[in-house]
Amino acid sequence: MSEPAPHSVTLRFLAAPTDVGHSGSVDAGTVLEWVDKAAYAAAVGWAKSYCVTAYVGNIHFSDPVNSGDMVEVEATIVYTGRSSMHIRTVTSAADPKGGPATMRSQCLVIFVAVGPDGKPVPVPQFTPSTPTEIEQRDSALARIEVREKIVEAMNAQEYTDAGTAERVVLRFMASPGDVNWGGKVHGGIVMKWIDEAAYVCASRYCGRDTVAVFSGGVRFYRPLLIGDVVEVEARLVYTGNKGMHIAVHVRSGSPKSREMNLTTYCLTVMVARDESGTSVPVPQWVPVSDEDKRLHEHARELLKIRGGAPGNRLPDHLLQGEGA
Repeated sequence: MSEPAPHSVTLRFLAAPTDVGHSGSVDAGTVLEWVDKAAYAAAVGWAKSYCVTAYVGNIHFSDPVNSGDMVEVEATIVYTGRSSMHIRTVTSAADPKGGPATMRSQCLVIFVAVGPDGKPVPVPQFTPSTPTEIEQRDSALARIEVREKIVEAMNAQEYTDAGTAERVVLRFMASPGDVNWGGKVHGGIVMKWIDEAAYVCASRYCGRDTVAVFSGGVRFYRPLLIGDVVEVEARLVYTGNKGMHIAVHVRSGSPKSREMNLTTYCLTVMVARDESGTSVPVPQWVPVSDEDKRLHEHARELLKIRGGAPGNRLPDHLLQGEGA
């Protein structure tokens, strides 16, 4: 009788100087890339088949990871559906010369196992056996309804040229260096592109350096292929006292065609920083067009939905008002 597959994987490595980005520390996009790799390893080890990223839940970036830090990314399967695996990831970092590791971010990632034809295939069912595993399973189950509400709210929105808010579009071709083990662009690279576009949009709006403090509702609709033309559009939709809420759409298509298909969508919150690295208030954005007003209310609706998630208290930088 074969032994059951391990349901947890931990990646350990040193954060390299090349991991440092525009923020002076490791950018959120690189952390998301690490998270995706760890979750992929856990998913493939459990399913024994190729797996694709389907969704990345709310991730708060509490403290930065710096060059030279010893990094641990733990990915643990907490719930399985028929072909899906809900994976809790925790990113921690510490000084390699000594001292305790502290958590820098955590989130829930959903992978789906697929066969050679690209269609979902069944995965072994995970049965929690300890109080901690049961608690984590119940937490994942409780968030399914919240996630469905977020996806429904996002799908109901339309983004056109009628919007007047700050908007940035990055265009390039997906290169062979972006490929994953299945021949597609892996989710971590796509999330890195999202972070880059959100950074440019937010920094242009406020005229300062900015850094991501939150990403949420990252949904992957279809695979992105090597050689595809990629378009990453970032648009400001809401401002709190410090947080700038940026909606990001990733589209892709063959260079032989003008058709571009939606690949990924999410909402990222950026904050502005002064020369010392302290977050500072940003100018309040006032919606002008009907589309501006609709998207502004959409961002407020997402805040309410996320605030209603079990055990989820939104950080002040996501809110609007004097205390934000």
